[in-house]
Amino acid sequence: MSDENGTPDTSKGGPRPEPIRFFGTTWVDHDGGYAARRAAVAAGSLATAAVSCLVLGFAYQGLQIANVGKPVTLLVVVMFAVCSVLAFGHTWGAFTKRPDPERQATLRGLLAIGFIGSLLAYFARSLSEAPGEKLHRQEYETARAAHEKRATRRTGDPSRKRRS
Repeated sequence: MSDENGTPDTSKGGPRPEPIRFFGTTWVDHDGGYAARRAAVAAGSLATAAVSCLVLGFAYQGLQIANVGKPVTLLVVVMFAVCSVLAFGHTWGAFTKRPDPERQATLRGLLAIGFIGSLLAYFARSLSEAPGEKLHRQEYETARAAHEKRATRRTGDPSRKRRS
C-alpha cells in the first residue's frame, strides 16, 4: 500500500482502481475494514431510510392538520411512493452500468423526492457487496488486462527490430 488511506501502490504502473464512496479502494482486496464498512453502510442507509419515513409521517400529519383535503393528501402520498420506486430502480441500475450524465441531471428532482428508494437500494446492495463494486471491479479488471496486454507486447529492444 502506498499510503495510510488504502490506495494501492502504483509505482509499478498500470491502471488504478476507482474509489467507491465510503469504501475507498478497499473493495479491490476486501481489506482495510471492508466488512465493517459494508455493515456500517447497510445499517446507516437503513437507519436513514427509517428516520426519513418518520419525517414523511410528520409531513403527512401536517397535511392532515392543515386540512388540505383528500385529493392533495393522496397526491402527495402517491408522488412520494412513485418517486421512491423509480429512484430505487434507477439507483439499483446505476450499480451495474454507468448512468448517462444528461439523464442523471434530468432525473435529479425525481431522485431527490424519491430519496427513500435510493437509500433502500443502497441498503439492499450493501448486503451483498459494496454498492457499485461489481461495475468497478469489471472496469478495473478490463483495464488491467488491457494494460498487461500492452506491456507484454513490448519485449526486446525496438532499435534492434529486423526490417524486411
